[in-house]
Amino acid sequence: MLRNTLIALAVATSLVACGKPPGAPDAAAKGEDKKTTRLLIAPEDLLTVHSNALAAGPVITGSIQPERRADLRAEISAIVLQVLKENGEPVRKGDLLVRLDDTSIRDSLASSEEGVRNAKQVVDQAQRMLERNKTLRASGMTSMQALEDAEVRLNTAQSELAAAKARAVQARQQLDRTLVRAPFDGIVSERKVSSGDTAQIGKELIKVIDPNSMRFEGLVSADKIGVVKVGQPVLFRVNGYPGQNFQGKVRRVDPAANAVTRQVEVLVDFAGTSQPRVAGLYAEGRVESETSDALMLPESAMVQAGDDRYVWRVKDNKLAKVSLAIGSRDERTGQWQVTKGLAAGDTVLRAPGSTVQDGQPVQLTAAKNVASASGNAANKGN
Repeated sequence: MLRNTLIALAVATSLVACGKPPGAPDAAAKGEDKKTTRLLIAPEDLLTVHSNALAAGPVITGSIQPERRADLRAEISAIVLQVLKENGEPVRKGDLLVRLDDTSIRDSLASSEEGVRNAKQVVDQAQRMLERNKTLRASGMTSMQALEDAEVRLNTAQSELAAAKARAVQARQQLDRTLVRAPFDGIVSERKVSSGDTAQIGKELIKVIDPNSMRFEGLVSADKIGVVKVGQPVLFRVNGYPGQNFQGKVRRVDPAANAVTRQVEVLVDFAGTSQPRVAGLYAEGRVESETSDALMLPESAMVQAGDDRYVWRVKDNKLAKVSLAIGSRDERTGQWQVTKGLAAGDTVLRAPGSTVQDGQPVQLTAAKNVASASGNAANKGN
């Protein structure tokens, strides 16, 4: 027993003398560990930083509204008999939307037309009387006073006929107003009445919009309106269409600011074929009043740690952690402006993982080699 203990102490003493503690790996083992930490990357895993155009300008907020819209109101006082269209239903120009009670108006029209017939008979009679008096006056069988009286009676009858015709025309117009029709092709956006309601003059009945005439009615702060010009491009997003950007162009800038909000209305036409077909949606974007060159980087290449952001730059076949100073975001591409930390031509990881380390060596290889290496590593692990 004592002999075995002495042999163990002798071996330990020799190892210490050689500068190698017991259980420490040899140099070959160290080299093998270092080799396993090398990061294999494919060309598509890398991203080269370039200088791109960055659009900037004032923020614009508002809503999507149709240019062609009609708020149809009652032009007579009557009972609503029938509503033929519901919200969201398409209509064609001239389609009947609402029918009002026309009973009293038809009675008035019949009375007016009867008055026109009576007035015509009176005019005809007065005309014949005047011709008769003219003949008698020519032969000296009547006085000048009788001829003048006949002329007065004819003029009065003609005036009564004109008034009767006007009453008949007005009655026909009132009858037409009991039928509320679509003024253009579109969609019913809001139904305001139901059968049995009493419609007073001016009461809202139904609203029709043209979904193909949508525009962005936005507001811009008065202190930024000086840089907004007609024809400038606008990039904006619409609530209800997530992840989709819409492009427009400034059509008109209101000449007066709102006295309360100190904002100026700006009308923006859709520039592309794609546009919302729902009115009233909230929209927000930016008027691209100026464009500058800047280093741009996608958000996927950046790593955020608290309030700081950094990227993994590849240089001399090694990874380097580089802190960034970030500027504004380009709404068109979704990329961020890099104001400090990188230079044009730098290469960074496109989508870095969580296991990479500062100073870690990298090796560029083809995609199939990366896959093969990964498969071999998996097989070795098994």
